[in-house]
Amino acid sequence: MAELQYLTGFGNEHETEALPGALPVGQFSPQQCPYRLYAEQLTSTAFTAPRAANRRTWMYRLRPSVAMGEFTPLHHEMWKTAPQNVPTPPNPMRWDPLPVPDAPTDFIDGLVTVALNGDAKAQLGMGIHIYRANTDMGNRVFYNADGEMLFIPQLGGVRAETELGVLEVKPGEILVIPRGIKFRVAPLDGPIRGYLCENYGAPFILPERGPVGSNGYANDRDFHYPVAWFEDQEGEYELLAKFCGGLFSAPVDHSPLDVVAWTGNSAPYKYDLARFNVMNTVSFDHPDPSIFTVLTSPSDTEGWANADFVIFPPRWMVAEDTFRPPWYHRNIMSEFMGLIEGVYDAKETGFVPGGMSLHNAMTPHGPEAEVFDKASTVELAPQRYQDTMAFMLESRYVIEPTRFALDTPLRQTDYQSCWSGLTKHFNGER
Repeated sequence: MAELQYLTGFGNEHETEALPGALPVGQFSPQQCPYRLYAEQLTSTAFTAPRAANRRTWMYRLRPSVAMGEFTPLHHEMWKTAPQNVPTPPNPMRWDPLPVPDAPTDFIDGLVTVALNGDAKAQLGMGIHIYRANTDMGNRVFYNADGEMLFIPQLGGVRAETELGVLEVKPGEILVIPRGIKFRVAPLDGPIRGYLCENYGAPFILPERGPVGSNGYANDRDFHYPVAWFEDQEGEYELLAKFCGGLFSAPVDHSPLDVVAWTGNSAPYKYDLARFNVMNTVSFDHPDPSIFTVLTSPSDTEGWANADFVIFPPRWMVAEDTFRPPWYHRNIMSEFMGLIEGVYDAKETGFVPGGMSLHNAMTPHGPEAEVFDKASTVELAPQRYQDTMAFMLESRYVIEPTRFALDTPLRQTDYQSCWSGLTKHFNGER
């Protein structure tokens, strides 16, 4: 299979066509489109959003999206949507990885919700899920009207065939599919598993750099968008939609992935986390983890994110006279963490790739006892953190575990014991 080509630049006004001359020139909706295609606009923000924040894409397709049957409800026991009515304890929580199913399971059927917050109908907050699959979606195509979807692969490569083109991602990369974009998912090289953030709020953007200046962190040029690709196929297809927390199914007599050309800035994109340009201390103290923010979904209060996607990648640690792991802390923001590979420096045992942890607002947390003892006495020298990649989804809203997450035997009910060795060292002397 030929290597995929991509367009580059975060949020750029891209244009691409699978057939020469398929894009209208000088206007979006001519009386007759080239190739007798249908013009269709998808908006991810309000028409009147400021130009810098406005996101929309014009598609030129074989049939408009309305050419389909009527939606009927489709039950999905494990996919939950905020708000929910499950009491949330203020305990630190941690889970082992969810196993990949043995029976044939596609992306939709293998999805499990582990935590959520906010309110999808009010367009704030997020759902946090684990996706698992060992087979492709066949003639099933899906779109999400409740939120954009951030894929964080942990096991196996993913091929996403969307109505705007094809993207492939592997562990160490991420994929974002905007609200409303149709797609289907297929494993590339065996079973897949990963984390999925369903962002109900404002679309993800790149955080401001502030005093860092014009370079560093995630650079715009490193985000890749698909080139136009389409299917001209008729047959029995199933269009799945998530809307107001429910899953629905409608019959379609052709492939819904039939966009011949498109132009706009609301489109799926991928990013290689290895290209994140880390900024870190070269003197003393452990900086706030906000310096590792890749993407942010703003809320209506400046600086308090609806959702932040933060990574802890390979990097040098050189801080002098400093306790280098994350300090003990209680935050107003709530933190959900996952591990893609390797070991996370604050949790050397019990937190494994595919696992996850939750530390909610004002819930105390920090390094386990053994990590504290070692970091307090080790001889400091420049140290390379390598072969590791952890991430955090941080939110101003309390992150509520689902009933499944609270009751599953994969929950580590002894997690609190990792701090049991934190004894008093105080003896009245400096």
